[in-house]
Amino acid sequence: MKAMILAAGRGERMRPITDVTPKPLIPVAGKPLIEWHISALKAAGVSDIVVNLGWLGERLREHLGDGSAFGVSIAYSEEGWPALETGGGIHHALPLLGAAPFLLLNGDVWTDYPLAQLVDRAANFPGNEVAHLILVANPAHNLRGDFGLAGGRLIPACAESFTFSGLSLLRPELFADCAPGAFPLAPLLRDAAIRGRVSAEFHDGRWSDVGTPERLAAIETLLSSAPEQPA
Repeated sequence: MKAMILAAGRGERMRPITDVTPKPLIPVAGKPLIEWHISALKAAGVSDIVVNLGWLGERLREHLGDGSAFGVSIAYSEEGWPALETGGGIHHALPLLGAAPFLLLNGDVWTDYPLAQLVDRAANFPGNEVAHLILVANPAHNLRGDFGLAGGRLIPACAESFTFSGLSLLRPELFADCAPGAFPLAPLLRDAAIRGRVSAEFHDGRWSDVGTPERLAAIETLLSSAPEQPA
């Protein structure tokens, strides 16, 4: 199967670092953030990876090349700048992703979630489902959460909501009615969840949105006192 790593964003809250370095190349415990994802995907048996390029995209291409240095194959979806937001970026990359379900990873998160579980789910993905999301506990910067979870199903609005981790399994069908251009992903997921076509699970392990210098420092501290994880 294939995977897509979202890497086109500007990283405004990480400026001035991201003025010269794309956010996925920011080192976390001595290793660029995107390399954590690539290592985890390879360990899970996924070697065909699509990376979308926007802000400082050429820096990412120069660093990653064709992926052979990491034991994988990387194709690039060029968006230019401004980039196409999450939904638009995925839609733009569909010709590279093919017709089968694919893994989606936000390039600016760090987690110890075992990606092999998503690979296994893809092999037995119910035909009526268009997405499976990994949810996590709400961090301080997103206390309201994003989605509810009940009986393994994603609930668009719920008294108890959790945060979308940025890890998911998607079918290209999710974008069947979309037109090219910039648009967010969340409304598509909510609409599909209302129709009962999105499943979800809760991950109670380690996860961080590396979106600010403070969060970067926190994950650095965590990793300096713990064994290296695959993702």
